[in-house]
Amino acid sequence: MTKHILKYTFILILILSGMASYSQQDAQFTQYMYNMSVINPGYATDNPNLINLGVLYRAQWVGSVGGPTTGSFFAHGVLGRRMEGGISIVHDQIGDVVKETNVFADFAYAIPVNENSKISFGVKAGATFFSTDFNGFVYSDPLPDRAFENNLNRTFPNIGIGAFYFNDQFYLGLSVPNLLKSEHLDNDSGIVTSGSEEMHFFLTSGYVFNLNDNLKLKPAFMAKAVTGAPISLDITTNVLINDKFELGVGYRFDDSVSALANFRIIDPLRVGYAYDYTLSNLGRFNSGSHEIIILFDIGKLGNGYDKSPRFF
Repeated sequence: MTKHILKYTFILILILSGMASYSQQDAQFTQYMYNMSVINPGYATDNPNLINLGVLYRAQWVGSVGGPTTGSFFAHGVLGRRMEGGISIVHDQIGDVVKETNVFADFAYAIPVNENSKISFGVKAGATFFSTDFNGFVYSDPLPDRAFENNLNRTFPNIGIGAFYFNDQFYLGLSVPNLLKSEHLDNDSGIVTSGSEEMHFFLTSGYVFNLNDNLKLKPAFMAKAVTGAPISLDITTNVLINDKFELGVGYRFDDSVSALANFRIIDPLRVGYAYDYTLSNLGRFNSGSHEIIILFDIGKLGNGYDKSPRFF
């Protein structure tokens, strides 16, 4: 079964790579394998005794003027028989000018495929809060662009869908977290001053190879496609030592290379860090990107903490 899933995974990558787009706007994560519920409402853990919590902060292109920053929070748990759900909040900011906050609730239904595997289908619903502040904005052209004349403060509803196939060692997810196109700016008097958020397609997968009792190899990838931009493809390989300490490297095609590390401080608490070194021309204007993630598992109803490690 897993061999067939892997085959279809590579077919989907080829399909996604041919899609066209206008821009790539969704938040970018290097530690995506531990931030899965933010991009896929079908994500499931199949652990009724735990509530999974996570906080991530990313500073992108540090040293560049107006470098983007992203903060996210998620909480996820089993709601009932075959039902899982949670909440996710993602806040993006470009300098002091553009701010966007996405708040979503997720619901997923998991169906057994065989004795060891399940497939989960999910939906997310919520809203995007978008604002701009062009006061004090310095224009490079003598005549300012009409799109930057007025500050904006708008709210857009949105929904998303996703599917997630998983077992103890493998996962494959396909999702579209924003199905509704949001018009951020307008077309005024024949002058195009419009900006919109397009649908983003995410394909994620990973596998855990048990090399021995103390060593596990964890390759993973994430492909992201949006109309008008080239496909973004992340490939990551981590090594987990004694189920406590993890080291890895990653490559984002035509963009950056990454180094990752995380450590299980106590059984329910894990802290991770990732650094991206920019390979594109943008590398001349920044010193890289930094990302910190904190994962915490809470036992439900006095059941305590399940000491089986979370691989993804």
